[in-house]
Amino acid sequence: MAAIVTTMLYVPIAALLAGACLLAGVTLSAFFTFGGALHPVAGLFAWWAIFYVPVAVYSGFIVWGSRDL
Repeated sequence: MAAIVTTMLYVPIAALLAGACLLAGVTLSAFFTFGGALHPVAGLFAWWAIFYVPVAVYSGFIVWGSRDL
């Protein structure tokens, strides 16, 4: 469930972050590759992994919170 939600939210949140970076004067390639430290594909995967952590925690709370013990 967490992977599905992360993938669904990845594009809209990335678009918002890209817009914020453009307003701040940061280039998109520098933002998505962590200042050129990563290959562009690895940078996009790293951002997906960063988004995955809070969504996995959220999904865990939803799954365990909905169980009747």
